[in-house]
Amino acid sequence: MENDMRSIGEMARDSGLGVSALRFYDRAGVLVPAWVAPDSGYRWYGAGQLEEARILARLRRAGMPLADIRLVLAGWSGAETGLVRRLLDAHLRRLEQGLSDARDAFSALRPLLDDRENPMTSPLDTAVRLSADAPEMAAALDAVRFAVGADPELPMLDGVLLDIEGGGVRTVATDRYRMAVGRFRAAGHEGGRTQVVVPTPLVDAARALLRGGGEVRLSVDGRRMVLEAGDRQVAGDCLGGEFPDYRRLLPVPGARRALVDVAAFREALEAGPVRPGEAGGPDVSVLRVGDDSTVTVCPHEDDGPDRVGVNRGFLLEALAAGARDRLFLEAGAPTNPIAIRRPDDEEGFSILMPVRLED
Repeated sequence: MENDMRSIGEMARDSGLGVSALRFYDRAGVLVPAWVAPDSGYRWYGAGQLEEARILARLRRAGMPLADIRLVLAGWSGAETGLVRRLLDAHLRRLEQGLSDARDAFSALRPLLDDRENPMTSPLDTAVRLSADAPEMAAALDAVRFAVGADPELPMLDGVLLDIEGGGVRTVATDRYRMAVGRFRAAGHEGGRTQVVVPTPLVDAARALLRGGGEVRLSVDGRRMVLEAGDRQVAGDCLGGEFPDYRRLLPVPGARRALVDVAAFREALEAGPVRPGEAGGPDVSVLRVGDDSTVTVCPHEDDGPDRVGVNRGFLLEALAAGARDRLFLEAGAPTNPIAIRRPDDEEGFSILMPVRLED
């Protein structure tokens, strides 16, 4: 083997494509290694393939379909610059047309939004005061903390929604790609439904205060939240802006359900096959929930119609947040969200948006 050959790890580091992405593009016939060790199956790439890998990474970030990428790389290696230019120009025109269509659609929506604006999280006219069990409130925050958003353009998602109604409080967090809902019981609130979004630093400070156990007192006045435990307290301002109506995002009924052993399922996910998401995204696990209430981590060659792709890292975090030895996993059509529920608490759950699988 020549000294200028690159291992798959070196190729991933130098090209910007992950190891799992390189494996996928090999199987798809888009970027085939120069040599594969017959004894171990380990992939090695020639020096000239680094340029192709970098081109592939750029084209995927630009959203070019795999079928066109194959033609671009074939034209590139064959010095058919005219073909390459035509393919790039055609894809750029598609992107520009899509952007133009999006602008037209958004322009039509903005006046409608202006007419409907009525933020759910406006300052409260009356103060809310309630009491709760510290461990129960802590568990409800832990169940959703992993799904808090961090997009500076959507600051209202950088926190946890407290949806106070009747004798309970729902905790909700979402970063648009996943959502988690928890619940704890509360006493002392007799008013109508009230919602506030607690910023992440205040959530974490409140969670630290809850470690002491016992009963805690929660009050919200305007946008000011105070949590008291004995003679200790944390306080801060809540977020403005409109938090999404999470009730419209609840799991779709009728999905297939499987009761999974969390430890065994985590092991299957971590050791099982992964594939890259669209445009070189994060590692994706492909699942199938069967009619016999079993869930399978599908191998790469499985191309059945009832597969569902999911961000593997997000799924592992949701399993940890479920805090149970066994959890229900629900999946329906490949375009429907995947839900994770606790067997003993149907009101607390996580949902993960599906990831589109490469053809």
